[in-house]
Amino acid sequence: MQVQAYLNFAGRCEEALEFYKKAAGAEVTTLMRWSDSPDPEMKGPPGYEKKIMHAAFKVGESTLMADDGMGQPGKAEFKGVTLALSAATDAETQRLFEALASGGSVQMPLTKTFWTSSFGMLSDKFGVPWMVMTASA
Repeated sequence: MQVQAYLNFAGRCEEALEFYKKAAGAEVTTLMRWSDSPDPEMKGPPGYEKKIMHAAFKVGESTLMADDGMGQPGKAEFKGVTLALSAATDAETQRLFEALASGGSVQMPLTKTFWTSSFGMLSDKFGVPWMVMTASA
């Protein structure tokens, strides 16, 4: 059994996927637009033909899923969930933190803690909250 995060980007999914490719080396493994649906009853809301019905992408060894939602464009709200990203080195942690924070907001700058040599918290430009840390040895 697996539990995976499914992120709804309220009409900005394609932009988010491109951002995660650059910021965290994400690899899109699945992408289906509403116009690609084989079910004639599942065509999505008017004007959403080219929007993303479903996507899966890998960040490191983890798979996340995402979509554009069902026609509620605007600002996505992520409440009660934080994605945690562990990097192998402090340098990689810093690179990932800075890339994900670009256009977003930092809640806790990278700092040494009692459990790791580098830890920080941010929300990216899509409002997705992240904890970025160096994996403890």
